[in-house]
Amino acid sequence: MDHSEGGSSTSGSGDTKRTHVLAKPFTAGLATSVVITTDRRTYHLALTSTSRTAMSALSWTYPQDQLIALKAAAEQTRAAAPVAAGLQVDQLHFDYMISGDQPAWRPLRAFDDGRQTFIEFPASLSVGEAPPLFIVDAKGTASLVNYRVQGRYYVVDRLFDAAELRLGFKHQDVVRISRAGASDKSRRQS
Repeated sequence: MDHSEGGSSTSGSGDTKRTHVLAKPFTAGLATSVVITTDRRTYHLALTSTSRTAMSALSWTYPQDQLIALKAAAEQTRAAAPVAAGLQVDQLHFDYMISGDQPAWRPLRAFDDGRQTFIEFPASLSVGEAPPLFIVDAKGTASLVNYRVQGRYYVVDRLFDAAELRLGFKHQDVVRISRAGASDKSRRQS
């Protein structure tokens, strides 16, 4: 004769849907086992009823899933953040030419606000290797320059007359970014 009642039910929907396993003993001193199989693990539980207050709920969390969800939410927030705040459209200069090789990561455009230079890349930049940026001086010497990646943009905290993006070993793709008005000293910054 069975002296307990049990079953399962669900609550929520979609990502918040939860399955509940119910066990309700009618008397103290009963013992049984329960096997719960999920898409992650199989849980083996030993249940014993007592006359005292019992544990009313038991649940599992997967910290790795929570970490992945937090990282995804942070990435979405970062991707939605503006590249720069306070840019004045009438202060932007788009007089940059892009020449050289045609890799998938070739920039779409470059522009500056008189203080910083922004290099916009296609969305494919996020799925491949990103090229380093070199400033090229008047003598043709290339030097690696500091920049930060903000979404699809490289943001360089200076102006330049010429720069190159280089990527590869045996066959190196080289894309040159040149300011058309390089002789205009009023915007030049060293």
